[in-house]
Amino acid sequence: MLNIADTLHHWCREERPFALATVVDIRGSAPLPAGTSVAVDEDGNAVGSISGGCVEGAVYELCRQVLADRGAPQRAWFGYSDDDAFAVGLTCGGELGVLVRRIDPAAQPHLATALADVVRGRPTAVAHVVDGPDRLLGATLSVLGDSWAADGVLDGQPTGQAVADRARAQLRAGRTALASLGGDADTCPERLSVLVHVAATRPRMLIFGAVDFAAALSEAGRFLGYRVTVCDARPVFATAARFPHADEVVADWPHRYLERTTVDARTVVCVLTHDAKFDIPLLRLALDLPVAYVGAMGSRRTHDERLRLLREADVTEARLARLHSPIGLDLGARTPEETAISITAEVIAHTNGASGLPLAQRTGPIHEPTAHGTLPAGHGAAAAR
Repeated sequence: MLNIADTLHHWCREERPFALATVVDIRGSAPLPAGTSVAVDEDGNAVGSISGGCVEGAVYELCRQVLADRGAPQRAWFGYSDDDAFAVGLTCGGELGVLVRRIDPAAQPHLATALADVVRGRPTAVAHVVDGPDRLLGATLSVLGDSWAADGVLDGQPTGQAVADRARAQLRAGRTALASLGGDADTCPERLSVLVHVAATRPRMLIFGAVDFAAALSEAGRFLGYRVTVCDARPVFATAARFPHADEVVADWPHRYLERTTVDARTVVCVLTHDAKFDIPLLRLALDLPVAYVGAMGSRRTHDERLRLLREADVTEARLARLHSPIGLDLGARTPEETAISITAEVIAHTNGASGLPLAQRTGPIHEPTAHGTLPAGHGAAAAR
């Protein structure tokens, strides 16, 4: 849904009804993640894509039908047909479960408010009931600051509070996710599947060391959707002019900056200084923080010496196992730009729990589901602005 937030916000402001088709389930390979949507208004205008073109025509017609019938939400499955190459289906070989429902902005003002927050770059979560009792199917709930609002079937109900609690949890995690709820008579008697669409603040990439590699990495990190900070203890090198793609350039001792800045489970820490007086206090702290990734640049000799010094600094083996050093995947990279690709490739693979192997050497689906059905924020259209 949030992949087309700009247009949906415009339609909601005009109180223009539309049909919303959302990917709610994926089996095998699929080109786009759960939570991606297509919308069609009553004039036949369409926005978004859920399959890269494979099934868009069929989804468009289903949206037109739901708008015309003004009926209940509809579920549809699209897969690959070996028997008929011209049948509607996915050329990638997977299956998509799609939920289509009619949205009337005048009757769902909370959705317009949530979409406005997304457009303004504010952290937002919209929960979407994608499986459960017929009366709840397709219902939406929006987390709006410290409060929440929902369609009438959820508003003020224990089930609504349970959905809101899960939406808040996903917003804190910064990840879109499919969640199963219910079965507790006191909090949520109905069993539901809820897709929580999250637009979070951009995840952070902290680059330590104002070197040429940092300049290339800051550009690659920003391209991937990270909020990039470059930090170096030397003011003459830590300047905005040298790092035009960084969101922030800080002149401070690396470990001192890391102590005072805010990090979370999506933060990426890249140490490019390969100087023990900076690296050891910085890595000792970084490896003790709940961040997504910690990597350090250097030769294998530097790496071995770094491990020795970290052990002397009482860093445990369990924490040392979190360190990606020497940083990056083996791509034969030599230039700063190639090295930036090597590093970001490792970050992407680690974030998604992937092997980093060539796809030609693997079997099975190309697009594996991520852990717990979640989507890494900062990658894809639902990422925050």
